[in-house]
Amino acid sequence: MWAYESVFYQIYPLGFCGAPFENDGVLTHRIKKVEDWIPHMKKLGINAIYFSPVFESDTHGYNTRDYGLIDKRLGTNEDFKELVAKLHEEGIKVVLDGVFNHVGRGFFAFKDVQEKKWESPYKDWFHLSFDGNSNYNDGFWYEGWEGNFDLVKLNLRNEEVINHIFDKIKYWVDYFEIDGLRLDVAYCLDHDFLKRLRRYCDGLKEDFLLLGELLHGEYQMWVNDEMLHSATNYACYKGLFSSFNSMNMFEIIHSLQRQFGPEDWCRLRGMHLLSFVDNHDVTRIASNLNNPAHLPLIYAMAFGMPGMPCVYYGSEWGAEGRKENGDPSLRPCFDEPQWNELTDWISKLAEAKKNSKALNYGGFRSVVLTNEQCIFERKCEDERVLVAINASGNPYTAHFDAGCGMAEDLITGKPHDFGGGSELAPYSAAFWKMER
Repeated sequence: MWAYESVFYQIYPLGFCGAPFENDGVLTHRIKKVEDWIPHMKKLGINAIYFSPVFESDTHGYNTRDYGLIDKRLGTNEDFKELVAKLHEEGIKVVLDGVFNHVGRGFFAFKDVQEKKWESPYKDWFHLSFDGNSNYNDGFWYEGWEGNFDLVKLNLRNEEVINHIFDKIKYWVDYFEIDGLRLDVAYCLDHDFLKRLRRYCDGLKEDFLLLGELLHGEYQMWVNDEMLHSATNYACYKGLFSSFNSMNMFEIIHSLQRQFGPEDWCRLRGMHLLSFVDNHDVTRIASNLNNPAHLPLIYAMAFGMPGMPCVYYGSEWGAEGRKENGDPSLRPCFDEPQWNELTDWISKLAEAKKNSKALNYGGFRSVVLTNEQCIFERKCEDERVLVAINASGNPYTAHFDAGCGMAEDLITGKPHDFGGGSELAPYSAAFWKMER
């Protein structure tokens, strides 16, 4: 699948475009701003983009009002169709946020229930009871997502709800020509619904990606031939930054070994999960690392480990933002993209990743591991790459059997000689493509 050979870029459109938090209903063509960033994304090496919610909502996008209408704060359906066409012209695939677990209180079916109560034909679209009351004094109780009652949980076992969602997805594919969906809170979604969704989407478009937001649990329960193609690798998210902050590479390597290692008990071998160091829900990585010198290294880890790397807009040049300061801190509007040494480094990682069969499809094996250094192997049938990282401020010489004499660093293009040991400069990373 195209996604397995891609480098993703995440944009949270409402923040990216500087839209007001409350939906003011004023049609403003802000989404066109993304077009101005296409050269930046191309230079960065991006070939797939994941848009957080773009459809009409009450506030932050995840409280949907209308699955068939681009949010007025962003523009029109025609604006978005033109944007997708321009992205496709540049070889960039487009994945949208599918928010199917819940809708906003402004969703047409919920408003009908508010008005007509038990006489509403939509009352079975939700999990509700007329024997209680809501926080908003609606005259009935309903289930919200994890206690958030501005997010009204849909009944995904109701045929009318399923048909409504599927009709909208078909519209997104037919009109916008999107290439996949990222399923919000996929861990909450009914498994039978996910199976039907997979069968339906497989029939809509070849290689249509279904990527689920998973935080915990056994990922293979969702990522399999019947349900999702991929999921967010939250199981490695914390280990990525805390391994550097605590100078304990054993943490992240243990997680990767458990997921992708060569032993039969390693649960996720062959899966292509979404690798990330930050996103719209968590503190930006530049604010999360204790040592700024580790910033290029954590991206090397994210691009070198098994999976599909995703860069969150702004983080490629080291933008900061802390979760405790609220969503606006994590989802800002930047006037224009920036380019610096970190951005240049990530662009080289992206090219190495996209053009290496071993980095896209290879297995995982730990070769050298200390508190401050790690070297691991990514190997497929006809290519072998060693990912080497030195998180220390001192040089380090690794002695191990490389199985060959020379390699090429896919990041710098320079040759590497394994004779006499492999020296890693302070705060450095390398992707050594081994000679046959």
